[in-house]
Parts: sequence; structure tokens; C-alpha cells
Amino acid sequence: MYAVIASGGKQYRVSEGDVIYVEKLDLEPDSKVSFDVLMLGGDGSVEVGSPTLAGAKAEGRILAQVKGEKIVIYKYKSKKNYHRKAGHRQNYTKVEITAVG
Repeated sequence: MYAVIASGGKQYRVSEGDVIYVEKLDLEPDSKVSFDVLMLGGDGSVEVGSPTLAGAKAEGRILAQVKGEKIVIYKYKSKKNYHRKAGHRQNYTKVEITAVG
């Protein structure tokens, strides 16, 4: 069985036991989090909510607060002696899905 959940403006297809990285959630590691389910599927049947399914939840456990890969932003204009370099690392929360349904 799988579910489609929404977190941080993005949608994720998850099953029990999956580990996903979502936009940073302000929760401590080893705390529980629950997501609203947009769609449930499996065994040849699909249930779609409008916008969420009533009574369906996906439970998860926060494993860690992590940072993503560094992205380098470099601006350059030829013949004008203009160079700008900046970097960014996005904050993520690592979540293990413990229950779907």
C-alpha cells in the first residue's frame, strides 16, 4: 500500500518503511509527525481525496535535521569586471514513514 502526502508545498509518494527528505520541520529528532493523505493506492484500487482523504493519515518518525548539497551561484558579465559568487545549502528533515493508512 502506498500514499501520496503533501509537505512543504511538495507531494511525495510513500510506503511504510520509506525514508524521505522534506522541507525543514521544526521538530526534535525521534519525535512523531503525521501527514495528511491526498491519495491511497495499492491492491489494484485507488482512493483520491478532495483535497485530502478523511480519516487517512501517514505517520512518520523524525530521524535527523540535515542540510542538502551546496549549490554555487556564480554571476559574471564579460568585459565589465563583474563577478559575484554565493552559495546555498537547503535545510531538510529526514523522516522515516512508520504507518500508512
